[in-house]
Amino acid sequence: MKKIPREILIIRLLGGLAPDNDNPMSDDIRDYVIKNWNSIEKRVPETKFNYDFWKKCKPRRSTYPACRAIIAARKQKNEFDTEMTTAIQKAYYLQARNPSDYETLIELAEEIGADKNKFSRDVASIETDEILKQEIEQYKNLGLKSLPSLLFINDKNKLKIEPDYINPDSMLEKINSIQ
Repeated sequence: MKKIPREILIIRLLGGLAPDNDNPMSDDIRDYVIKNWNSIEKRVPETKFNYDFWKKCKPRRSTYPACRAIIAARKQKNEFDTEMTTAIQKAYYLQARNPSDYETLIELAEEIGADKNKFSRDVASIETDEILKQEIEQYKNLGLKSLPSLLFINDKNKLKIEPDYINPDSMLEKINSIQ
């Protein structure tokens, strides 16, 4: 496959998905998520989930804490953005740790090398919450509806590219086809 002959600026935005909520996840939503995990395991080779999450944790439908954690980590070091994202995903999907719990997020921040005290202050700050609100608004203004989303924009085109978890080269081919 040929390489893209131009520079591409990649901007990662947090879409939010589920606002703050301390209520336990409903049985309907839990069953929906479990069904999706089963479906993903069948479609994407070598993908596994730790279903102990549903026994060990008290699931809540709340992704904003995890989003704020990524922002708080990013404030310390830009590379922490993807490192915290990966740590949160591993905690949730593989380690049966609840990313809706601030205690878990603080542990993860420390595990990736972030300053635990600074992170603890930043993750709960008004400034971090404002940044999250701005990113969610930008995501919506771009017309994006699903998470994750990939949107390629140049001078002439705006193309939403469907994620391909099995063959990521197909996404690059679509970008390369835009002139």
